[in-house]
Amino acid sequence: MVGGADSKKRALAGSGWRWLACVCLALIAGAAASQSADPPIMATIDPLTIADDDFARNRDPEVWRDLAVQQIVFTEASATWRLWRIANTAKPAGPLWVVTHDNENATFAAALTAVKSWGGVVMVVDTGPVDTRYDARFNAEVVGKPIDPNRNFLETRPVYVAQMLADLGDPARLIIALHTNAPDFDPNLSDCPALRPGRGAISVGLCNSRYQPRPAAKRQWPFDDEDSLMLLPHLNGQPRASAPCGRLLASGDYNLVFERVGYSDGSLSNYAAQHGLAYVNVETEERGSSPTGIALARDRLVDMIDKVMQRCGPVPGVALRVPRR
Repeated sequence: MVGGADSKKRALAGSGWRWLACVCLALIAGAAASQSADPPIMATIDPLTIADDDFARNRDPEVWRDLAVQQIVFTEASATWRLWRIANTAKPAGPLWVVTHDNENATFAAALTAVKSWGGVVMVVDTGPVDTRYDARFNAEVVGKPIDPNRNFLETRPVYVAQMLADLGDPARLIIALHTNAPDFDPNLSDCPALRPGRGAISVGLCNSRYQPRPAAKRQWPFDDEDSLMLLPHLNGQPRASAPCGRLLASGDYNLVFERVGYSDGSLSNYAAQHGLAYVNVETEERGSSPTGIALARDRLVDMIDKVMQRCGPVPGVALRVPRR
């Protein structure tokens, strides 16, 4: 963990964005209350009985010790949303972990490991019991085109935003979003040449006016893979070091991508930058939904989470040590 002097510096540097975060959350909550015709339905659920692929992979009662699960259901703008809220009752302090894409199954596994060790709350978007298809990435329970949950953090969707960030707290928690991505990147998206042209939209090898990469020098695991990285958003016109925790993570030998945020594309990273919230996106290459594939991606995510928490985490915790594969 960072020493006392660094902690004080972080507290002073972060006071501005914490104040802004509190103001924004109050406005969001008020807007949500005024626009929601029916209040969200919340129910406590036994995780060992949930008919859902993510939970079926984790039927061990020990996994759920000290974890409380709620299902949250609400409707906004002709879309019905179903969320899982997983809280560590023994360690309530900790980050707000966010999993927006139901088809990225290693992220759910990594979130469980992280919340058990570091505490806090996990918010998961549920798009259905079967999550091994690409379509599970989107919420299809809507009139019209299916919605990407990570493009719904908009001022026009205050109920969704309020529910996803309901546990942000005061002072605001660190938000850690978890993602997996397609291998390598589409060279049409980048100003940097691609050694192995791929189909992804994010990589530490990709660079353009929006994404500014800073690759690890030694490329040690888990950063031997260009798709394993930490993404930090910052406002357009501000230096990339202005990203909360940007300087602390830049002092390590990690794959980092700084995202310049102008207008919002509806993603949580853009929303966080525009509302002064401390946010880190941890992601790695998607390796499929087999037990082996999930484990490979989960272990990389967990190792990067550990590094983020050691440098940026506001709460003490047990280091997450996983086997290198």
